[in-house]
Amino acid sequence: MKLIVAYIQPERLNSVKQSLYEKEIHRMSVQNALGCGQQKGYHESYRGTDIEVNLLKKVRLEIAVNEEFVDRTIEAIVKGAHTGNIGDGKIFILDLQECIRIRTGEKGKEAIGS
Repeated sequence: MKLIVAYIQPERLNSVKQSLYEKEIHRMSVQNALGCGQQKGYHESYRGTDIEVNLLKKVRLEIAVNEEFVDRTIEAIVKGAHTGNIGDGKIFILDLQECIRIRTGEKGKEAIGS
């Protein structure tokens, strides 16, 4: 079992979700996030004062999958998020030690589902 964490551009969320649905991945958590990387932010003027904005809006996706879904999940995220520009995002793949479905008490692969 793996936990896939991806940071993407907010405007690419619908595209990523559509790509995931096409690969039969329907379970995910989505959160708004702030972050910076190679983009390093930008400058803007507010009431005549120069302000450096270095934390940019991002979307964080968390998707728990069984081993056989790892590659197709990554492919779907890359397909949906890729623009070729700096700031497209990052994907992290973590080992998931255990998963428990609260409603039924199922554990492991069965608790994650697809």
